[in-house]
Amino acid sequence: MIALIIIIVIVVLLALVLWVAFNGLVKKRNRTQEAFSEIDVELKRRHDLVPNLVSTVKGYATHEQGTFEAVTQARANAVTAGATGDPSKIAPAENALSGTLRSLFAVAENYPQLRAVESFLQLQETLTATEDKIEYARRYYNTSARDYNIALQTFPRNLIAEPFHFKAVAFFAADEEDRAVPQVAFPTSVPSGVSSSTPSGPPPGPDGPLPAGGGHRVQGDRQ
Repeated sequence: MIALIIIIVIVVLLALVLWVAFNGLVKKRNRTQEAFSEIDVELKRRHDLVPNLVSTVKGYATHEQGTFEAVTQARANAVTAGATGDPSKIAPAENALSGTLRSLFAVAENYPQLRAVESFLQLQETLTATEDKIEYARRYYNTSARDYNIALQTFPRNLIAEPFHFKAVAFFAADEEDRAVPQVAFPTSVPSGVSSSTPSGPPPGPDGPLPAGGGHRVQGDRQ
């Protein structure tokens, strides 16, 4: 009788452990899926911005057709990869899109008249904000994916992972350079009546010009 009770207690304890482990895997998997959905939302917003951005720049840089075609093709590849739902395929496609966007903004730097185009500046600002959100969502997803994958490999969860079809997920890997948002640096205008030339000699000291090699150089803060 005692042996039967012990066996029943052991079985109940094992069932309880497996139940807790199963629920833990479900929670981690759902958290990972939720994190990936946040990336997906921001990537789709990014894809929607690209055609308008290309159209705006094209109005001023009509001879850069190769760049426009590259951006358009990279966007199409990114959209196709996004439909797979596989981070290992989505990340490289998005990295390629980022590379073509850098080229597009490099072209825009050669056309300072875009500075006066409000729609272009708004698109650039929106794209920058979207990239920041993508980066935040990516880090959250990778953290969730790491915790979930570790849980799949640790005892006792590894005993139920395969029978209940829990699968490891891929990380959303992004290249640091490709993920950087290209920024357009427009030259600031010089106010009228103010010379933009740089003085050739050193600034005068309290008692006249400083002699060559004399005095102390004051180093200003770099901007």
